[in-house]
Amino acid sequence: MMTNIKDILKQRILIIDGAMGTMIQRYQLQEADYRGERFNNWHKDVKGNNDLLSITRPDIITAIHKQYLDAGADIIETNTFSSTTIAQADYEMESLAYEMNVASAKCARAAADEFSAQNPSKPRFVAGAIGPLNKTLSLSPDVNNPGYRAVTFDEVVTAYEEQVKGLVDGGVDILLIETIFDTLNAKAAIFAIKEFFRKNKLKELPIMISGTITDASGRTLSGQTLEAFYISVIHANPLSIGLNCALGASEMRQHIEELSAMAKCYTSAYPNAGLPNAFGEYDEQPSDTAHIIEEWAKEGLVNIVGGCCGTTPDHIRHIAEEVGKYEPRKIYS
Repeated sequence: MMTNIKDILKQRILIIDGAMGTMIQRYQLQEADYRGERFNNWHKDVKGNNDLLSITRPDIITAIHKQYLDAGADIIETNTFSSTTIAQADYEMESLAYEMNVASAKCARAAADEFSAQNPSKPRFVAGAIGPLNKTLSLSPDVNNPGYRAVTFDEVVTAYEEQVKGLVDGGVDILLIETIFDTLNAKAAIFAIKEFFRKNKLKELPIMISGTITDASGRTLSGQTLEAFYISVIHANPLSIGLNCALGASEMRQHIEELSAMAKCYTSAYPNAGLPNAFGEYDEQPSDTAHIIEEWAKEGLVNIVGGCCGTTPDHIRHIAEEVGKYEPRKIYS
């Protein structure tokens, strides 16, 4: 049994799960579902605070993880995309950020361990999801004052360090800095991770980094090209660098090809289920997404693949079936 993810990545392409939000929407939860008994009298509406469900409805979050594991996912992401004091300020739930991370990690850990025990030859891993924040260090929210920033680098580091502590305490295997549209935010997350392990004299967990190319320009929202983004974060010595969100697989393909050619680490890609329609919904069928990603695998471009917005366990199942026929991308120094 190989339990070191680095060893397994040399042998085959790994599958990361699909969208958490898409699956939560299927439950058609109402305000009362989000609140539970504990937050019945909370002074603000909390519907839409999906990360809170790890505390109030862990049964739903764990069930979603299990659906993705059953579909073939090797790596599942914790339900912690917004589990920082900065993001939780929208609901005035900053004090719950650490607890959310621990609870979410435990949900994923329990599901992954159950499936690993059922099939020890296919160990499952938990990636602690570290989202991009709703405030940016590189851009001003005030068009009349381009020098203004709504948050400082130190504040972002502090928020991320608390999140890392919660994820590690909850038992994650990997730390995933994802959906990066501002590389300076990502660098704060990297610094927070390094500081946490240094201060606590713990062995560092592997880091996955995943950026977002927002449109056909091939740049992140804060203006970096893919090459500039890669150069900006490779110092973290990550397990993988990749792309997720914003684009469907068809639109992401050229960027994955570019990244594969330059990356001295493993590459990851988990696109949306196509581009959203006029109603903000995703129509791309699982077989269509899988067919495009199969081409990436066939050409040796990827090491880790899965889905982002709009993808479901069916998408992941089809992707796993299609890429399983191919060798993983080789790393050349």
